[in-house]
Amino acid sequence: MTVERDLTQSPPKPTDPAILSPLGPFAGAKPPAPAWFDKAIAREPERRFVEVEGARIETLIWGDEGKPGLLLMHVNGAHADWYSFIAPFFADHYRVAAISWSGMGRSDWRERYSLDLFSREALVAAEDAGLFLSAEKPIFVAHSFGGDVGIWLAANSGERLKGMILLDNVPRPPEMRWKGQPNSDGRPARVHPSLEAALARFRLMPPQGCENLYLVDHIGRWSITEDVAEDGTTPIFRWRFDPGLWPKMDRTGSLESEHDLSAAKCPLAMIWGAQSQLVPQEGLDFTRQFIPAGTPMIALPDAQHHLMLDQPLATVAAVRALLSAWPAR
Repeated sequence: MTVERDLTQSPPKPTDPAILSPLGPFAGAKPPAPAWFDKAIAREPERRFVEVEGARIETLIWGDEGKPGLLLMHVNGAHADWYSFIAPFFADHYRVAAISWSGMGRSDWRERYSLDLFSREALVAAEDAGLFLSAEKPIFVAHSFGGDVGIWLAANSGERLKGMILLDNVPRPPEMRWKGQPNSDGRPARVHPSLEAALARFRLMPPQGCENLYLVDHIGRWSITEDVAEDGTTPIFRWRFDPGLWPKMDRTGSLESEHDLSAAKCPLAMIWGAQSQLVPQEGLDFTRQFIPAGTPMIALPDAQHHLMLDQPLATVAAVRALLSAWPAR
C-alpha cells in the first residue's frame, strides 16, 4: 500500500518522549560528552556585536585575520553557537565567523524581517569579522533557513563570494513549497521557572531524535536566557528567539528569488542528510534542473535535517573535503 505524502504540510506531531523532551531525563545535568567536543568548545570564540540597519547582530569569531574567510549561517530559531563545536575544526586555516540572525540568539529583535535584510546582516557581519581581508574571497556555509538567505545572497551579491555551501536545503518545485508559516503564530513564547524546566522542554524542529544529546544540551543552553517576571523579582527562563518573527516576515518578491539557483553569481555546493525529511527526492530532481553540471551534491549517511548534530565529525569532514578542492582553482 502506497501512502501519498503532502510535502506542503509539516509532518504529524510526534509522541515519542525522546523527541519531545530529549533532555528531560537529565534534570538539568549535562549529558556525557566525548573528548573531541570538550576540546572544540574549549577553543572559545571572540564574541562581538555589529549594528545592521538599527539592530545589534551577534557574531562569533575564530582564527586569525588575513586567512581566507568562512561564514557559518544557522537554521531558523537557532543561534551562532550551533557552530561553536564545528568552527574550531576550521580555525587553523580560516578566519571563521558564525552569525545569529536578528530575532535569534543574542541579536536584537526587529519590527520587520526579510531575506534581503538577513543577507545584509550576513555581509556586514562578515566584513566586521574581517572575512574579506584575505586576497581570497570568503565562502559562506548556510544550513536550512540560512540556506534560503544563502540562495538569495548568491543571486544578489554572489560576485563577492568564492562559493556558497548549502546544508540540508534544496528548493522544492512550486507545488511542494510550504504553505503558511513554518513555526510560530506570533503568540508570546512560553516562560519557565528554572533552567532545568526550560531544558526539559527543548526539542529540535522539525521534530527528530538525536543520539548525540551532549550537542542537543549545548545548543539548548545557549537557546535560553534568564529574565524576571512582571513582578520584577521572580526569575523566569525563556527562549532567545522572537516568537513573532514569521508574522513579521516580509516575503514580498522573495518567493521566486529564494528558489532561483540559476541566478547564483557564485559556485554552489550542497550537503544534506540522507534521512532528512526536508530533502525529498522531488526537491533533488528539481534542483538538478537549475544548477550547473558538476555542482557538488553530497548526501551524508545516517543524518537527518540537523546533520551537524547527527553526524558532527562527518559534517566537518564533508565541508573540509569541499574546501580542499572546490571551487576549482
